[in-house]
Amino acid sequence: MELRRFGRTNHQSSVLVYGAAGLSAVSQQVADASLQSALEAGINHFDTAHNYGEAEDRMGPWVPGVRDQIFLATKTQQRTKDAAWAEINRSLERLDTDHVDLLQLHAVCNDDDLADIFADGGPLPALERAREEGLIRFIGITGHTEAAPRIHAEALRRYDFDSVLTPLNHQLYSEPEFAENFHTLLDLVEQKDVGLRTIKAVARRPWDDQERRYATWYEPFDTQDLVTAAVSWVLGKFPTITGIATAGESRLLPLVYEAEANRISVDEADSVLSRVDDYRSIFV
Repeated sequence: MELRRFGRTNHQSSVLVYGAAGLSAVSQQVADASLQSALEAGINHFDTAHNYGEAEDRMGPWVPGVRDQIFLATKTQQRTKDAAWAEINRSLERLDTDHVDLLQLHAVCNDDDLADIFADGGPLPALERAREEGLIRFIGITGHTEAAPRIHAEALRRYDFDSVLTPLNHQLYSEPEFAENFHTLLDLVEQKDVGLRTIKAVARRPWDDQERRYATWYEPFDTQDLVTAAVSWVLGKFPTITGIATAGESRLLPLVYEAEANRISVDEADSVLSRVDDYRSIFV
């Protein structure tokens, strides 16, 4: 699997990042198999969160045996110093490790969220304390809306975050305002040597009223041609992006592994995705 430098962390990261939301409500057997398949596929970057259901607990029995082989990231959505500090320590217990490589302020999606993380008594001092005490190495920020690139750019102007996790796919980029905000963020990331990962590469549309066939909160692409096009477009068009977080559904992983291994050109990917007539924003 291709490796790309993850900003100033200097981690040579797999371009696929294991998104552990898919472990939120599965058996330990399913989790073990999924994590092992990711490792065997060449993934060395694993991203989870305290509020991904049971994901950290499912990862815990597996982490000690591979800790020196992987870059491990988790997240807190707490908005006060004390609550964030408690959650960081609980995540370490659940993951059965004495430190994580990256701790991210999770779901910073709008102006109110931005105000909360920088407020007096907000969570940032807890992350800084954790870094000083060796419980974490780097501090990042994440978000999940069309406004996220704009919000994350402003966050980088206010604080020296080490990483950003923000949405990007072919459909979102077709919206002029989103594209403009994403390029503003991209410029800041490059100037500040911040690690950039993206999410929602294979998101197709909201579920609307149809039966939900997967654990994802949006309907994903689930055929090889479309998954290959979606992955190829993001990784080919933006070499600054270190990697794509895989969708929170274990059954989609083989399609994503195949897509990374047999990418098509950006022009080919654009042609394939432009023909999808029900492709639209999942942020509704």
